[in-house]
Amino acid sequence: MMKCHVCGERMAPTISDLPFRLGPTTIVVLKQLPVLECVNCSEVSIEDPVMRKIDNLLEQTDDSTELAVIPYAAAV
Repeated sequence: MMKCHVCGERMAPTISDLPFRLGPTTIVVLKQLPVLECVNCSEVSIEDPVMRKIDNLLEQTDDSTELAVIPYAAAV
């Protein structure tokens, strides 16, 4: 069981939408992202395999776009 690095409570798997800032004017929102969320303080952690897929998705995003909404399933 993974513990929260902020408060020490347990982390539980959940699905969430998270924003990623790619530059001064570019934000990408990844929809339905599998994350671990603290049951106490709501801190979010992303596991390494998921982060690798996120990196691939973000590398493919046009950095001239101001806002992009991408389903995480596109990385699978």
